[in-house]
Amino acid sequence: MIPLTLAEVARIVGGTAHADAGVPVTGPAFLDSRKPVPGGLFVAIAGEHVDGHDFAAGAVEAGAAAVLGSRPTGVPTVVVEDARDALARLAHHVVMRLDRTRVVALTGSQGKTSTKDLIAHVLAAAGTTVATVGSFNNELGFPLTVLRADPSTDFLVLEMGARGIGHIRALCQVAPPDVALVLNVGKAHLGEFGSQQAIAQAKGEIVESLRADGVAVLNADDSLVSAMASRTVGEVQTFGTTGDADVRLAAVELDDLGRPGFELVTRHGSAYVQMGLVGEHHAMNAAAAAAVALALGLPLELIASAVADLCVLSPGRMEVHERADGVTVIDDAYNANPDSMRAGLKALAAIGGRRPGARTIAVLGEMLELGDTSLEEHDAVGRLAVRLNIHQLLVVGEPARPIHLGASLEGSWDSESVFVPDTDAALRWLRENLRSGDVVLFKASNAVHLGKVARAVLHDPPGPAQVAGVREDTGR
Repeated sequence: MIPLTLAEVARIVGGTAHADAGVPVTGPAFLDSRKPVPGGLFVAIAGEHVDGHDFAAGAVEAGAAAVLGSRPTGVPTVVVEDARDALARLAHHVVMRLDRTRVVALTGSQGKTSTKDLIAHVLAAAGTTVATVGSFNNELGFPLTVLRADPSTDFLVLEMGARGIGHIRALCQVAPPDVALVLNVGKAHLGEFGSQQAIAQAKGEIVESLRADGVAVLNADDSLVSAMASRTVGEVQTFGTTGDADVRLAAVELDDLGRPGFELVTRHGSAYVQMGLVGEHHAMNAAAAAAVALALGLPLELIASAVADLCVLSPGRMEVHERADGVTVIDDAYNANPDSMRAGLKALAAIGGRRPGARTIAVLGEMLELGDTSLEEHDAVGRLAVRLNIHQLLVVGEPARPIHLGASLEGSWDSESVFVPDTDAALRWLRENLRSGDVVLFKASNAVHLGKVARAVLHDPPGPAQVAGVREDTGR
């Protein structure tokens, strides 16, 4: 954050300073009064159930410098008509004053947060980097990330989400990107957009925001993404597996832990990378991150080394842990859509397939926001589990029942697919049935709360069922 007085903040956002216009704001803005930022600006939002203004005095008492809100609070406050709009104005003002900072923006239907983590990790090897925390990528989280940057920031990496046409355009107006990445156009949020073409229209707003000296990084394997080249005045760079991609992914293989190794082939030469992340899909994410870093002038050798070095992503994204009794827990429960669900199941099959005698167990819940395709997509997930020879399905919650039905109809399954009504029942089943050597994947949209089940299972002490050994393989 650039240090500003409260009077300067008021002028920038078109508000009025109350109580003490001269107080210095030296820290970034924040929303959670329980986590005050020393010298920061507490943003008070009046919500349907909670009014942030009620916590303003406490935030200042705990160390915040002042408040941005829609009414006086009794402590130093900039009063505006719309705090969200004012926050965006402040973020735009700050980023436009950061002369050395290169802004990287990315979007896509899936893989945004993992790829953002990869990009941030690579760029941090070359300079001071600020990046979106988790998937804090909406009209509130986005400007909060921007306001964490200061004059020492070399790279600002911003994840962009969208719930409709115009959303990404608005975010780009807050922080115009120098490099804009589009990962893919999938079926996530299909229920809100209505079609993949509408999703592509919304995602493509990110490359339309580029200046002539900007760079659009596009997925050459996704026709809806590669078509966005005509929507930008900037330079276009591509990544993918196709022969003409500027950053080409070749010879992808998985090791015994399901971690991809591959060759990155570029105009600057080629480099072999063995990743520390689990899941074949991370190879494509790495190619995207490499294309962004190359567009920013980083050398291929540094990029390859940094990609290989990263072993941990944001929580709930292909986190692999092993209990003392040999049960392996794969927590990928932060989010889910058809493409990421397929990637998770393939990773589970790959890991289990390299462990003789291990059972693979997929604990799956609902994928939200699929609209009219929901039944079809959930059914397809169940059928894929059978085709991948996953040993056991545990399907959680009524909306996810089509996964169970699809699996049951695909093959001659009997008890290999089990349906339970909720997460409590899922945890009971797992505690009764897990055995040493099992590999368990947890995957669903975040609202299903399977991440809590994964954490409970991970921290369970081994019981009689867990230490009894692997039962005879049923052939599935």
